[in-house]
Amino acid sequence: MPLHMMLKKKHLSAGRVPLILFLCQLISALDVPLDLVQPPTITQQSPKDYIIDPRENIVIQCEAKGKPPPSFSWTRNGTHFDIDKDPLVTMKPGSGTLVINIMSEGKAETYEGVYQCTARNERGAAISNNIVVRPSRSPLWTKERLEPIVLRNGQSLVLPCRPPIGLPPAIIFWMDNSFQRLPQSERVSQGLNGDLYFSNVLPEDTREDYICYARFNHTQTIQQKQPISLKVISAKSSKERPPTFLTPEGNESHKEELRGNVLSLECIAEGLPTPIIYWIKEDGTLPVNRTFYRNFRKTLQIIRVSEADSGNYQCIAKNTLGAVHHTISVTVKAAPYWIVAPQNLVLSPGENGTLICRANGNPKPRISWLTNGVPIEIALDDPSRKIDGDTIIFSNVQESSSAVYQCNASNKYGYLLANAFVNVLAEPPRILTSANTLYQVISNRPALLDCAFFGSPMPTIEWFKGTKGGALHEDIYVLHDNGTLEIPVAQKDSTGTYTCVAWNKLGMAKNEVHLEIKDPTRIIKQPEYAVVQRGSKVSFECKVKHDHTLIPTIMWLKDNGELPNDERFSTDKDHLVVSDVKDDDGGTYTCTANTTLDSASASAVLRVVDVPNPPFDLELTNQLDKSVQLTWTPGDDNNSPITKFIIEYEDAMHEAGLWRHQAEVSGTQTTAQLKLSPYVNYSFRVMAENSIGRSMPSEASEQYLTKAAEPDQNPTAVEGLGTEPDNLVITWKPLNGFQSNGPGLQYKVSWRQKDGDDEWTSVVVANVSKYIVSGTPTFVPYLIKVQALNDVGFAPEPAAVMGHSGEDLPMVAPGNVRVNVVNSTLAEVHWDPVPPKSVRGHLQGYRIYYWKAQSSSKRNRRHIEKKILTFQGSKTHGMLPGLQPYSHYALNVRVVNGKGEGPASTDRGFHTPEGVPSAPSSLKIVNPTLDSLTLEWDPPSHPNGILTEYILKYQPINSTHELGPLVDLKIPANKTRWTLKNLNFSTRYKFYLYAQTSVGSGSQITEEAITTVDEGKKAMASRQVDIATQGWFIGLMCAVALLILILLIVCFIRRNKGGKYPVKEKEDAHADPEIQPMKEDDGTFGEYSDAEDHKPLKKGSRTPSDRTVKKEDSDDSLVDYGEGVNGQFNEDGSFIGQYSGKKEKEPAEGNESSEAPSPVNAMNSFV
Repeated sequence: MPLHMMLKKKHLSAGRVPLILFLCQLISALDVPLDLVQPPTITQQSPKDYIIDPRENIVIQCEAKGKPPPSFSWTRNGTHFDIDKDPLVTMKPGSGTLVINIMSEGKAETYEGVYQCTARNERGAAISNNIVVRPSRSPLWTKERLEPIVLRNGQSLVLPCRPPIGLPPAIIFWMDNSFQRLPQSERVSQGLNGDLYFSNVLPEDTREDYICYARFNHTQTIQQKQPISLKVISAKSSKERPPTFLTPEGNESHKEELRGNVLSLECIAEGLPTPIIYWIKEDGTLPVNRTFYRNFRKTLQIIRVSEADSGNYQCIAKNTLGAVHHTISVTVKAAPYWIVAPQNLVLSPGENGTLICRANGNPKPRISWLTNGVPIEIALDDPSRKIDGDTIIFSNVQESSSAVYQCNASNKYGYLLANAFVNVLAEPPRILTSANTLYQVISNRPALLDCAFFGSPMPTIEWFKGTKGGALHEDIYVLHDNGTLEIPVAQKDSTGTYTCVAWNKLGMAKNEVHLEIKDPTRIIKQPEYAVVQRGSKVSFECKVKHDHTLIPTIMWLKDNGELPNDERFSTDKDHLVVSDVKDDDGGTYTCTANTTLDSASASAVLRVVDVPNPPFDLELTNQLDKSVQLTWTPGDDNNSPITKFIIEYEDAMHEAGLWRHQAEVSGTQTTAQLKLSPYVNYSFRVMAENSIGRSMPSEASEQYLTKAAEPDQNPTAVEGLGTEPDNLVITWKPLNGFQSNGPGLQYKVSWRQKDGDDEWTSVVVANVSKYIVSGTPTFVPYLIKVQALNDVGFAPEPAAVMGHSGEDLPMVAPGNVRVNVVNSTLAEVHWDPVPPKSVRGHLQGYRIYYWKAQSSSKRNRRHIEKKILTFQGSKTHGMLPGLQPYSHYALNVRVVNGKGEGPASTDRGFHTPEGVPSAPSSLKIVNPTLDSLTLEWDPPSHPNGILTEYILKYQPINSTHELGPLVDLKIPANKTRWTLKNLNFSTRYKFYLYAQTSVGSGSQITEEAITTVDEGKKAMASRQVDIATQGWFIGLMCAVALLILILLIVCFIRRNKGGKYPVKEKEDAHADPEIQPMKEDDGTFGEYSDAEDHKPLKKGSRTPSDRTVKKEDSDDSLVDYGEGVNGQFNEDGSFIGQYSGKKEKEPAEGNESSEAPSPVNAMNSFV
């Protein structure tokens, strides 16, 4: 029974290692612990084809392991290489690596050859590959004389490179003397052999420094060919031709390639126009994801080529004149490659085993075996082995059966060499995984618990969970041959301690490991696709949810690389912000959240858009007299497709510096056929437009001057109007320079009377816009034509337009003027039209002049002010609004044309009837007494008739602002003063005064006034209040006869102190609410103040219920009814001055008034 050892590297987190790595271990070579006896194993060696730098020491590597440590020996070109005899050659201690010191002396070529290393110990010998050592070479170009090349425009050309043969082959490229790479295109390109191919040459290909360079990377050197001079002669016209192939030659060729390499097929064609290359595979399709086109589709590459890629490939070169085909037959061969490589065998004494060596190739490789580096046919015989082609069968092995076997698979294209040992051991189990290893795994992912082991015979492995559980079985677990326990979907309840037990007939070993399950890291808010304009700001958001025991690291990537080192990029916990976005910032931004166990990522694309870059390379072709073809190359669309191109032109001859719109084409076009006008020096420019906006204009194209031609249009806006009675002024809008179509622009002006039989009269004038015809009859219709002409010829015959010679004033006045008075303010006027011929011009209408002659009421003459009303067109009647009633008016009518007014008709007078008068001009109340008021007024300013009477209405207003009954009086019209008697004292009245004619009453004028107060009653009421409430006043009255002089002195002193005398208490106790209290000592009014606003009378309460008059709501202060603060009383108590509503800003409180005391107050003070 074969014994196996499986060793796995310890992992702290199984979740971080893909399952595939573990599964790969199942088929990897077995490894024996180095403390056990084992044959040598080659661990490192130089490549089979080893090209060295001749300027450095030669190091040929050979490293191996084994127990005991192996010894090393070398062969060179098949014979033993005795390193002791060469002082330049040394072997590293404990290693088989050779170091050949050629830096001090010696040449690399001396040590060129085939080397093989052998590592040997008591258990066997392992050998390396045959290592072919060759020094690199970078030879110089051979000297050659290169003649200048002279070609005509359009011919084909191949510039040969033919680099020297180096080791490894050189990399070829073409540059100029300034080490600048020569531009390549579909027309000019470099072939796989290094030659430079021109499908057709152009004058711009002319240069003297076409230089082929060969770079030898191994030695870091570049070799240069002699410069080649090319001159291309411009030909008037190059003859176009169909394609032909420059390489490969003929119609067919063959290509052989090895499996796994890159297949490169090349077709380069010449022709005019430049051919385009296409590729197809006959009887098949080109492999997806492995096919690439290089060198402007002239090279087809298929990577990782296999035998299935063999077949016929066809390249097609095509231009507008034809196509040519070439077929390349491809055969894929194969150097040997492994199907099953031999693996190390660890067997216990008496066990059986096999070594298998299977390889494939084209042609089929030959398999040969060696043992310890010696062909097995001549090696010592071993009874435990049997060779069966590609398999060696071992049975009942013993310790002496240990050896190293080599399998060699070779064909004409190469070989494979593999070492595999047979090691016979007897060992009890050992577990190589560290004890108490902690595995942390993300939930719902596989958990892989290691149990690397070794033993011979191969131990049996069992797993247990916890301390009491039984062995785990493969119903929910997977037990791998290498000892690993796999939990396919780990859950939270998978957490715990697991024990691995290994046993064979020689013993038993066990090991405990621990498993923890963590929540996965998730991105709960992903960055979103963004389209932003260049120069703006964009923000990506990335919110992460994770296991609380794991600390994530947030990293932002751009196109899978690090963010640019630019301060415009800023990150915080959840955001990436890019400011002042530039074109290069576009791409895929990825937010990655990494923990020690897992990672999560989300990506979003940023598309940076902007207005397009301006088009360039403007070119004018197909230049005809009236058209030209404009082509251009679009600029970068800045990630927003171009929707249209706008073409503008400049006329450098007539409007230099002014660009005008020419045409628009779709965004997919790069050419436009433009219609042109004659005799214009055109320049064109193109702008591109996308959804963001419009690009800057391109550079202007070359100028193109079109030929002159006769004008194709005539002036517009032709008119004929006379400015005088005997002339005709012909005007037109002249053509601009662009419309002139040629030099010498003039105008042919023609005219004749419309209604006559006269011939056309014509005159040619310069480039002006007006011509005056004199001596014409007055206001006669004319036919007019204005035709453009230049030095080439005349424009098309123009259409005639009608005009008129000059107008004169009308000759006749309207007749039969009639007036119909509609009402006191409106009259209707009629008249007969004048004869059309007498108008002598365009009839514009009729004009009425009217004025008020004199007043019917006063019969006095006033200044005459005439008013005018114009009625358009041929109307023969009109209305005169806004007349003054009861007035005498006069009017006349005149006809109007473009020249002015005709004579006036005879004046026609009319009277307006009476109307209602306006309000009386003024109204004032004078001489108020206890029971009377006198009204004075001025008559209406507009009586509008004979006044018949005045109507006076009045009504009282009580203390609550309620209106009393209305009283009507009729007053004769000759009165302007009226006294009302038997009124209530101390009462406010409102008056309404109207004037009246026989038609009716006019507007009213209103005023308010108040009757005066009964002083005796007020004083008695005040004394009664004082006796009842003021004790000191009773004593004063008892001594009045004796102390009258003292009383007068006291009163004057108190008055002069300006004290306030409260009256609120008296008012509260007074029986009559209409009586205002007066102070007993001086009879002055108590504390009053005027209102904040003088409000109009209306029904409702006017004073507070407690009868006090407060500043904020009273407007009853008598001062308010005078003219400001100057209102005073006469000696009889009447109010001085006209009633007015002007309010007083400062309150008049008792004796604090700044005014002189009235006579009434003075009398009361001596009571």
